[in-house]
Amino acid sequence: MSDERPGSRLLVDVIAYVAARLALVAVVTAVILGAGHLLGVGEFPVVMALLFAIVIALPLGMWVFAPLRRRATASIAALDARRRRDRDQLQARLRGDAAAGDEQGGSAEG
Repeated sequence: MSDERPGSRLLVDVIAYVAARLALVAVVTAVILGAGHLLGVGEFPVVMALLFAIVIALPLGMWVFAPLRRRATASIAALDARRRRDRDQLQARLRGDAAAGDEQGGSAEG
């Protein structure tokens, strides 16, 4: 699947990572609001809880979701390498280099 459609794998990996990070912010926001309610703060502003949650979730998410981040980064690198290879092949064909393309069968010359 990754050889045929690296873009779709990239999309799945990045969406999973972003969804996990957003879920972490939501959970930390709920914990902050719950802790405020337990401590007797009846009207704790949701915006403040959300801002604190974002600040807390930034480093926490990098540590907790390291495998998801690595997988998304690997997908981005694979797509980038494929695009670079395709671009190099196209430029080689435009220059007239017959041996540069993988599809053209470089073994026919030698």
